[in-house]
Amino acid sequence: MYGKAFAPEYQGALTTLSVNSSLVDVLATGTEQLRAAERAGSPADAARSGLAVAEAHRRLGQVAEADQAWKASYRAARQAGDTAAMAWALWSGGTLARQRGALALAFRLLGLAAELGRRGDDIVVRGYALAGMAETGRIQGDYEAVGELHERLLAEARKRGEARHTVWALEGIAQMHRNTGSYDTAYAMFEEAAQIAGQADDRRGRAWALRGLADVVSVRDGDTARALELLSEAEVTCREMNLSSALAYNHKMRGNVLYRAGRYEEARTLYEQALEEFRAMREPRGEALSRLGLVKSLAQLGRDRSATAADLAELARTLEGIGLKHARDMVSRAQKEFGLAGAEQDA
Repeated sequence: MYGKAFAPEYQGALTTLSVNSSLVDVLATGTEQLRAAERAGSPADAARSGLAVAEAHRRLGQVAEADQAWKASYRAARQAGDTAAMAWALWSGGTLARQRGALALAFRLLGLAAELGRRGDDIVVRGYALAGMAETGRIQGDYEAVGELHERLLAEARKRGEARHTVWALEGIAQMHRNTGSYDTAYAMFEEAAQIAGQADDRRGRAWALRGLADVVSVRDGDTARALELLSEAEVTCREMNLSSALAYNHKMRGNVLYRAGRYEEARTLYEQALEEFRAMREPRGEALSRLGLVKSLAQLGRDRSATAADLAELARTLEGIGLKHARDMVSRAQKEFGLAGAEQDA
């Protein structure tokens, strides 16, 4: 049995905030409490309030502000001698690094967060940090290395009845199954994640699960209408909670669904929209994936083959540099799809 989802990153004076609180409200409240803690000369309170500020900035796509905020939270926690708060700040920094495409830095910061969480006897931040490491490996496409960790974290979350972490782990494992062609398993896990998130009132987790379901419904069943319906439901949550990154990925997935349906002009529009959104928040992974969809859509609409070949080659280099194995494989498949010379050697 799962209880109501909660947000452990909202700490100190911010524990009354809900996991579903608008990020604009979280940022305003967190900033107010941070300033109050600074005036009172309380680094411990500043560290806890600063964490919420960092996370709100990150999820709103405000990268520079998020970077400053998590570092300030870490410095305040260190001044206060609060090991667990230091771990939470490092978790935020590691999550931001992954969002920015700095995957090696993300691993390092999240590993430090997990260790400080252990030393600070905070099992929640240790679990979140390990989960972040698992997600970073999954994004890179290193499924063998992190599959077992995902499964262990899922078992631990189920045992504790922690809905939000259970939903996260289910979605991560489901994504790996989807990417390796086990669509039925992926669908079942996304569906369970959506159900648990709904029961626990975790709107963010449910929005991501609906996106996963839409993907599987599109690629497995060819049911474009149902996929778009699921994405529309998720988009409402993204907009109401100001989930900038989730909204951009929702738009990118809508482009994928339309592309698979042969609706290339509509797909192009959605990829262009997602690309602008990812560029605004400086998220290179989402930007590269949107560019890939856009290049493919333009090719289907009759764009010059040499321009398509050049763009795909550039994308291959970009993804290789970030270290995204699965996404790099997607570029190779696109090169072969359009019968472009050099596809074999680039694969």
